[in-house]
Amino acid sequence: MRHRDTLLAMGVWCAWLSVAASADTLVLRDGRRVEGELIAVRDGMIEFEAQRGFGGRERLRLDREDVMRVEFEDRRAARDLADRERMDRERGDRGRADSYEGRRPSGLRERDVSVDAWVAWKDSGVEVRAGQMVYFSASGQVRWGPGRQDGPAGERNSPRNEGRPMPSRQAAALIGRIGESRDAFLIGDETGPIRMPASGRLFLGVNDDYLQDNSGSFRVTVFF
Repeated sequence: MRHRDTLLAMGVWCAWLSVAASADTLVLRDGRRVEGELIAVRDGMIEFEAQRGFGGRERLRLDREDVMRVEFEDRRAARDLADRERMDRERGDRGRADSYEGRRPSGLRERDVSVDAWVAWKDSGVEVRAGQMVYFSASGQVRWGPGRQDGPAGERNSPRNEGRPMPSRQAAALIGRIGESRDAFLIGDETGPIRMPASGRLFLGVNDDYLQDNSGSFRVTVFF
């Protein structure tokens, strides 16, 4: 009896390991990564079944704005999601589902911008409308302090700093704002669509509180 119980426990453990190994991963804008299974994307919300402890599960409903991307362990799952998104769009669902895997609509205009780390806000030369979906592709690295160098996603696990344009977001990350507004929004290394919060001129910058010791630039292409 004890031997049979041991074999059963080992079988459950191996099954759980198999599920964990094939998990999808949510990458959140605050830097956290959540493993589990993507259930659905609809009405601007993401439904995700997260793994919790030994075989535990928790159903999450997250605003699409809080999710940077979904990493699929099973590429077939990614294709299945793309098929579902296509059918949603054919039914008139114009949500943000097509942000996954960096897909962009064809026919967008492009503008290349060099975002210098020592400049507070760089005029992109792009006029946007409130609610417009704009795509970004950013590369390069900036030095924003002694021994500190990061790409557009910024520093991982940054502590809060009230001096930054976005105090609770990653230090040195690529950010944007519209016109003279004090309300910045995170771009980072996101390649999916970002909804513009207002109408006006798009400015790009680096999320840092002290720019005088910075060097380097992000190379950003804006698709609008």
